[in-house]
Amino acid sequence: MSFFYFFASFLLINRLLKSVKYTDIWLKWKPVLAYAQWGIIITYLVLQWLFNHNDHSDDLMMLAGSALLLGIVLFVEREEDFKNWRFYLKAHYPLIAVGFISGITMLVASKFYDDKYVYFVVAIVGSFVWIFSRWAVSKKQREEIRMVNARNAELDRMVAERTAELTLQKNELEKALEQLKTTQQQLIQSEKLASLGELTAGIAHEIQNPLNFVNNFSEVSMELIGEMEEELDKGDKEEAMAIAVDIKQNLEKIRHHGQRADGIVKGMLQHSRASSNTKEPTDINKLADEYFRLAYHGLRAKDKTFNSELETHFADGLPLVNIVPQDVGRVLLNLFNNAFYAVQQRQKAEGGNFKPIVKVSTMVNGKFLDVQVEDNGTGIPDAVKDKILQPFFTTKPTGEGTGLGLSLSYDIVAKGHGGKINVETKENEFTKFTISLPL
Repeated sequence: MSFFYFFASFLLINRLLKSVKYTDIWLKWKPVLAYAQWGIIITYLVLQWLFNHNDHSDDLMMLAGSALLLGIVLFVEREEDFKNWRFYLKAHYPLIAVGFISGITMLVASKFYDDKYVYFVVAIVGSFVWIFSRWAVSKKQREEIRMVNARNAELDRMVAERTAELTLQKNELEKALEQLKTTQQQLIQSEKLASLGELTAGIAHEIQNPLNFVNNFSEVSMELIGEMEEELDKGDKEEAMAIAVDIKQNLEKIRHHGQRADGIVKGMLQHSRASSNTKEPTDINKLADEYFRLAYHGLRAKDKTFNSELETHFADGLPLVNIVPQDVGRVLLNLFNNAFYAVQQRQKAEGGNFKPIVKVSTMVNGKFLDVQVEDNGTGIPDAVKDKILQPFFTTKPTGEGTGLGLSLSYDIVAKGHGGKINVETKENEFTKFTISLPL
């Protein structure tokens, strides 16, 4: 019966050599197990010869075979690479237990062992059958694992293909996004240039007024100097002094209007240069009034027939607000331009009975300083009211607007200054934009 133990050890090692994956640890032990496979056969033959003279030679060999099989099972249990075999290895425990029990029983109570020998034989054969039944189950489990691994490999392949596809789509989207950003920057630059063009037209009209005063007072002063020379020739010093006083007043007016023209030119230069993003304390009343008139004259420069009533309601004693003047000025200019455009369109639709009015107001509202721009123009339809701050959305006809003005204004106020923009409107009645800047 000892043959069963050596045969079980031989089969166990044989299956390990054929079935286990070739990892680093497995490659280390494979030669040892290969030699051990044949060493088991030699061990069996040697033990058979040594114990042949003993009455219980087969039982002693069975005890030795049990110890050998136990050593192999414990070795396989210890190595992580063989963990998938543990279910099958546990099937050897009944055979090992019977072998040790029968061997010890033979040594301790040989008479009892001889009387019950047939039971031990049946137990050994039954244990061996149990090993093969568990092996069949473990084989089925290994087949299921193989199928699962094959399915996982297929899923890995599909995931890899899908990942490659998504990576390609991602690269295409990134390329499209870069193109979109480039186009957006070009449109933003176009919007700035359009804003600058409208501002330039307003400045050209605005600067003409002080230049006219300078020219007129210069001509009058030239005439007065001629009169003063005549009076001095007559010896009328008193009259000459009176004329000198008039000339001095004219020179004061020339200086005043020259400074006004100088301020307009400096404002134009500040607006045209790129924003420094440096905030500074600013008089919002002065800033709003300047851009209000520049926007109006800019539209008048393009349409001489257009006239509108300008109303200003500036609160007295407003605190200075910390802003980037060029950026907020651009926002105000955009709102003023939109307001004048709206009243102009309504005037064209309704005719001479309509009176265009654009108002600008300033006030303190809690922790914010509000600037309100209101017009009695065409208003904004409710259907598009929520879209007006979106990039590239415009209610103007094609070619008259890029749809970036209000979007840029929102970015400047909300993101650049931590403020808010609110709009109230009713179609064909009014539109009121409120800019809230934190104090």
